[in-house]
Amino acid sequence: MNLGASSTEQKITPWDVRGQVIDGVEVGIDYGKLMKQFGCQPISEALVARLEKQTGVPVHPLLRRGAFYCHRDLEKILDLHAAGKEFYLYTGRGPSSDSMHLGHMIPFLFCKYLQDAFNCFLVIQMTDDEKFLFKEALTLEQCKGYAFDNSKDIIAVGFNPQKTFIFPDTMYMGQMFETVLRIQKMINFNQASSVFGFTESDSIGKIAYPASQIAPCFSQIFPHLFGGKKDVPCLIPYAIDQDPYFRLCRDIAPRLKLIKPASMCSVFFPALQGFHTKMSASDVNSAIFMTDTPKQIETKLNKYAFSGGQATLEEQREKGADLTVDVAYQYLRFFLDDDQELERIGEDYKAGRMLTGEVKKRCAEVLKTFISGFQERRAAVTDETVHHIAAAFFWITYRYDFDMIPGTAFTADAGWGCMIRCGQMLAATAVLATIFGDGRHYTVS
Repeated sequence: MNLGASSTEQKITPWDVRGQVIDGVEVGIDYGKLMKQFGCQPISEALVARLEKQTGVPVHPLLRRGAFYCHRDLEKILDLHAAGKEFYLYTGRGPSSDSMHLGHMIPFLFCKYLQDAFNCFLVIQMTDDEKFLFKEALTLEQCKGYAFDNSKDIIAVGFNPQKTFIFPDTMYMGQMFETVLRIQKMINFNQASSVFGFTESDSIGKIAYPASQIAPCFSQIFPHLFGGKKDVPCLIPYAIDQDPYFRLCRDIAPRLKLIKPASMCSVFFPALQGFHTKMSASDVNSAIFMTDTPKQIETKLNKYAFSGGQATLEEQREKGADLTVDVAYQYLRFFLDDDQELERIGEDYKAGRMLTGEVKKRCAEVLKTFISGFQERRAAVTDETVHHIAAAFFWITYRYDFDMIPGTAFTADAGWGCMIRCGQMLAATAVLATIFGDGRHYTVS
């Protein structure tokens, strides 16, 4: 396409999302084009019906309404499930602020649905290393702190604690490192720059980072979950801007003699200002945060949410609204459970029987209910809750390391902490302090 001087193609990378501009007008994201460009397949009605029939769990609205719209190898995951074979889910969070926003919740809500439907393990990578490398203003200490705080947000979603493993890269890198090294050896600078847009001015940390996000696609880095097996496949739900990582992963997996990951890709949760970009934690006026008050939610929707309605009451009654660009209506597509109500609102708003203010009011009601419920659950998640989840996995995760120390044995108590019986007490205490990273005193006997 020959674009004019005031026109640009859409740009989609893990760090930059911009819709196409034609003659100075932002026209949003072309998801069909992205699907073809990235080599994905549409999620067909037949696949959705098979998923529901096979699991016996009603299809999630995010899938039913097309928010998750394309995939790679989903049918293979369903084949594994039908055969009773093992696989796991993988998702992640890049912790760049102390609170998550509505857009961040989408993959976690969907992963909870999939975990419940498949009754499988879910691993959640906290990429504190990525945010330190790519966000110039953030210190490493801030990124690690955000990872801990965001872990509480994630726990509040309601995952099965017996089948969920949350790990920050800065604390789990020792377990991942051999796999990360093997991945790094497979990717040259030309490949990395072609896929991710790196330049000579980027730090070597940025260039090396993708291997860390690819590594959890391979089951051997989770010996406490899969006993060191290298052939347990994974399914990764993610917003489509993250696809470059997993496209590259699928390219190199055969050379590593490992299993290609399957994926389910979603559209972006739009910023309040419209569909030309995604909601961002770095722009407080583009996002509704999970810490926002009911008043803040109402104000942001009324003041900033882009409307697909007409400029005047008369025009709205005559022409109706454009639902495809109306942010409040689209938020209802993500968070309103009732299909019949959503259909009625859509028909009335499009026909001019509803006004923008009425749709924003209903959207505010739905979001306030969702966020207040989340805030109640989040208030019940303490530091000890996070440590309890970490401790539940600690003794198995690091069994191999301590088995090499004479006289080592392990017991995990019923609370969040661990007791380690080890002849080298200082070494064991140092490892505990490193894993939990909180400066607590750990007793080793």
